[in-house]
Amino acid sequence: MAIDEGLAERIREHTDTDPSISERKMFGGLCFMSDGNMSFGVIGSEIMVRVGPDAYAASLELPHAREMDFTGRSMRGMVYVDADGISEDDDLHAWLERGLMYARSLPPKQR
Repeated sequence: MAIDEGLAERIREHTDTDPSISERKMFGGLCFMSDGNMSFGVIGSEIMVRVGPDAYAASLELPHAREMDFTGRSMRGMVYVDADGISEDDDLHAWLERGLMYARSLPPKQR
């Protein structure tokens, strides 16, 4: 599935001043890493966000979020957010911050 390049660019605009952010093709999409830890990514016109196990249930209660079931099974700690949930910049930024907050709570990975 092709990624929404416009959405990827919106994410880049939000993260371009953060030197810890890198990009990697994963999960059939484009993932954004913070110090080597996956934070969020683009799959099609949706985003996947790594919110972590503690914020998982609460994140699923938010509008437009659903379980990430990439492998056919729920990936606890990861959610998909559909295009309607990120159409406004403030909504997109809030989801990106959730992913960054969790990724930054993890030790940096060696490059």
